[in-house]
Amino acid sequence: MFKSFDNSWRLAKASWAVLRANKQLMWFPVMAGISMVIVFILFFIPAAILTGILSMITGATTSDGSGSEVFGYILMFLMYLVSYTVGIFFNTALIGSALHYMDGETPTVSSGIALARSKMGLIIGYALISATVGVILNAIRERSGLLGNIISGLIGMAWNLATFLVVPILAVNDISPIDAIKSSASLFKKTWGEQVVGNFGIGAVIGLLSVGVIILGGLLMAVLAATESPLLVFIGLAIMALAIITVIVIGSAMDGVYKAALYRYAETGELPSDFDIDMIQSAFRPKKKKN
Repeated sequence: MFKSFDNSWRLAKASWAVLRANKQLMWFPVMAGISMVIVFILFFIPAAILTGILSMITGATTSDGSGSEVFGYILMFLMYLVSYTVGIFFNTALIGSALHYMDGETPTVSSGIALARSKMGLIIGYALISATVGVILNAIRERSGLLGNIISGLIGMAWNLATFLVVPILAVNDISPIDAIKSSASLFKKTWGEQVVGNFGIGAVIGLLSVGVIILGGLLMAVLAATESPLLVFIGLAIMALAIITVIVIGSAMDGVYKAALYRYAETGELPSDFDIDMIQSAFRPKKKKN
């Protein structure tokens, strides 16, 4: 466990070194977050209200509530589709820019957005596939109880590993989403093997930092609350929120750099600057064999 976390720390440091050299990469998670807030306001809130209204209507006209259930799945699919499209778009911009930086170029925010826009059709296609898988897994969980949770969890894990390199593949190749998924699964199997599970990644470090921020923020809020000053409490909340957002933004950018480095190694066998072979190969570990 400690060895895995040590590798996570080294991965985080290497990814941070790339970010320090090209701070513009951090703008992509910021824009993704702002876009998701806009989507939430313009789509999710009205959709939730519409769902409530139609549920009452269909519930009154169908004895088993099947109409509202079908509508619920349709709405869920649309929500997944919009969310995935936004997320994949900015991840494509981020990872594509990171790959260009690793090639010795100087990417900018505008060049990253231009890259993602040029891949818009592929991004929507992959979002459609991802949304479909998401709805199917959710249906399995809802309909099959504990067994459904286990099955959907295993399928979801296999899907995440098989599609781990899809975004960088789409960023640098003009191939269909289905071919990108096949290529991702093939590259993954060739590089890390078939019977593997994810090791502690950068998420472990970011998670630890987030916990630290929350603890420190809680202590700060306790001190400020003792002053009984609403203004100081508001300032404390603002500082805490800003700190958490900063950690999330940096973590998302570092994760994009990390995936770009893994793809570069899997595709070419080359090690990007600041990364070493142990970091890359330790990203995934063999499954433990049962006796």
